[in-house]
Amino acid sequence: MRVISKKALEEFWAKHPRAKAPLEAWHALARKAVWTNFAELRADFRSADAVGKHVVFDIGGNKFRLVTAIHFNSGKVFIRAVLTHREYDDGKWKDD
Repeated sequence: MRVISKKALEEFWAKHPRAKAPLEAWHALARKAVWTNFAELRADFRSADAVGKHVVFDIGGNKFRLVTAIHFNSGKVFIRAVLTHREYDDGKWKDD
């Protein structure tokens, strides 16, 4: 899959250094993946959830949330938000 954009991940882990290793691991796996549907994605990431038009990943033992938009037909993963658990629970990301 093509991940757009890693810069959002880097900016987040600059503020939250504990997120760096799990986000890098997610990025490495996602880049190598060839998901054609949500079931295939769930085989790699059991904690991924479909939330409206987004796919949300639990990162770092449920400490962080990665909100994405995945276009299975074109093989692209768009990073929409990287959040702490508290920021995710606030729900403001849903306004996007």
